[in-house]
Amino acid sequence: MNRIRTPSRTWTANRREFCAVTAAAIAAPMLPSPLRGDEADSFQLRYIVGSCMYGYTSVEEILLQVRKTAATAIDIWPKVHGNQREQLSELGEEKFAELLKTHDVSLGCITQYQLGPFGLQNEMRLAQRLKCRTIVTGGRGPKGVVGAELKKAVASFIEQMKPHLEVAGETGVTIAIENHGNNLFDSPDSLKWLSELRPSKHLGIALAPYHLPQNEQLISNLIRDLGESIVMFYAWQHGMGCHTKLPKEQELLQMPGRGTLDFQPILSALRDIKYRGWTEIFMHPVPRGIPILETTREVTAEINKSREYLAKLLSTANR
Repeated sequence: MNRIRTPSRTWTANRREFCAVTAAAIAAPMLPSPLRGDEADSFQLRYIVGSCMYGYTSVEEILLQVRKTAATAIDIWPKVHGNQREQLSELGEEKFAELLKTHDVSLGCITQYQLGPFGLQNEMRLAQRLKCRTIVTGGRGPKGVVGAELKKAVASFIEQMKPHLEVAGETGVTIAIENHGNNLFDSPDSLKWLSELRPSKHLGIALAPYHLPQNEQLISNLIRDLGESIVMFYAWQHGMGCHTKLPKEQELLQMPGRGTLDFQPILSALRDIKYRGWTEIFMHPVPRGIPILETTREVTAEINKSREYLAKLLSTANR
């Protein structure tokens, strides 16, 4: 890959300006609060649960689990990975909102690869009604380009996104583009250009280490380069992959603490940028649409096992 310069920040407010902006935003529901005092010295992750970890389990049953994982929010996925977005439509927005309130959980994110980055306008308006501030989707554009052609392709994508970012601004939603294999945004350089060229804070990055070289230093350096443009972080590693059916113990190597990826420098980088976006402990089962383990209780326990691993690393990072 051709080397490119490390992009500068698009939004370069100083610390005082940043604190003022976040203090004003705190009145908006479900937005992250700024780091203050001892919080800045004791960095913590803001956890969200991906509904697809539980397959096609009922959304109400999943909502019962969210707080058990120390998360405060749910990320709902549509088929084929989950079907909780379809369940929302079947329940209706009012009933779904009641369930969220009953279980003291917010709708933190809607994942929508089916609609793609240019088909989210109605979804953003639904998200606004449900006080959801993040939608994750994939990118669009040529694959395998590098150097000047890569920058041009990213700039073209952003130009196409501008009318959709206007709606994002109106609805208070951030569209987060996940880096994904076989996609325009499949390399560190592509993400750097996205961060550099984005015209609005309503366009962000959902960072998935699984789809990057499994090199802790590369990933941690990338996190520092991307800074505040990251709004979703998947605590997810490649392990032995997620496309071929494997014995469950091998499939679970995607989870933090099970595979070989060391999350210590990655967490240190997140702490360095004072990361306040969502963190989703994640993996994909084979086939898609099934829970990562047989029972709801086992899925929750597995998420907590990874969370405990991350907590131990954080205790070191915070020293």
